[in-house]
Amino acid sequence: MGCKQCLGIRKVFGKRIARGDLRRYRKRGPAATTRMLLDALTSEGIAGATVLDIGGGVGAISNHLLDNGARLAMLVDASAAYLDAAREEAERQGHGESMRFYEGDFVDLAADLDPATIVTLDRVVCCYDDMPGLISASVGRAELLCALVYPRDTWWNRAGVALVNLLVKVTGTGFRAFVHREREVAGLIEGAGFTRVFGRNVGLWLVVVYRRTVSPVGESEG
Repeated sequence: MGCKQCLGIRKVFGKRIARGDLRRYRKRGPAATTRMLLDALTSEGIAGATVLDIGGGVGAISNHLLDNGARLAMLVDASAAYLDAAREEAERQGHGESMRFYEGDFVDLAADLDPATIVTLDRVVCCYDDMPGLISASVGRAELLCALVYPRDTWWNRAGVALVNLLVKVTGTGFRAFVHREREVAGLIEGAGFTRVFGRNVGLWLVVVYRRTVSPVGESEG
């Protein structure tokens, strides 16, 4: 992700937005698409799993998976405000000792992060300009499962994102949103040795889970 985009994320997703999301999460729980993603993941079996939650926000995914058998969650976010909210929520839920927090651009940090059983990107792909870099780095850290929620590749989503970008441009933050081609996202994941085991269209969003069926190059299977 370019420096300008990363700075834009920090400005747009600041303290006010993060605190609002935290209040909503505490009142209503995860968003509907996030709940669907979590249900699909837990049905795959997550006992003892490690989690890499990219763009993890207030920590909804990490906390839920820890409650349901995961042993460690690593949360990465470019927004310091969201990381502060996630730390607070992790402590509140009793997961402070089971979560690690990393601030910055995941693509830059990926090589220094441990691989994880599960890698999640919940409404993150739409915030990255370098989609191939993000997806490649993500699947490169995923030992078993890779799960995503990202915008469906439709004309109305593209029109909506164009309008959002026009409005945000006025603020001068440098942030942009994206609707990346579904076939290109899927092609990168499948090309890395994953097979889709769950997929649903939910309004504006596509919810998908992929399972690794081919070991990374240089590693033996089984």
